[in-house]
Amino acid sequence: MVITFTVDEIFEMAEEIERNGANCYREAATIASDEETKKMLLDMAATEDEHLKTFQHMRKEFLAENKMATFDPNNRSAIYLQTMADARGWEGRISPLQEFSGNETAKEIVEIALNSEKESVVFYFALKGLVSNKADKEKVEEIIIEELEHISSLLQKLRSLG
Repeated sequence: MVITFTVDEIFEMAEEIERNGANCYREAATIASDEETKKMLLDMAATEDEHLKTFQHMRKEFLAENKMATFDPNNRSAIYLQTMADARGWEGRISPLQEFSGNETAKEIVEIALNSEKESVVFYFALKGLVSNKADKEKVEEIIIEELEHISSLLQKLRSLG
């Protein structure tokens, strides 16, 4: 059996991953050891919020263009997608199971964020192979491009930290 996803489902996962990332950065900010790190974490959460808005807008445009409706009377699709996003969505964490201790340096936090964003690109690249047509693949590529832009800004931040 071959599993495939719709672009709508992939956007739904992307949105949840961004929500999870923003929440993790906000939680980490509450235990940050200094005000500069706390501010940086809150800025990173705000960036994830912006990604969420971008993905919501992209999804809304896609649905308007395609007038797509999914039949899912038992809401199983939403439950499955939530589980995937939660399992994959470790943006804002050191690893899928480990949270910030509050003792990380600003540089370490940016390196952690950079790693998780790279993992997101790999995740979306794998999902791209699970959509059925060229137009849908192009939409997933738009998600990948957004994540690559985030990687670029994190690299700039890392360079500024020395």
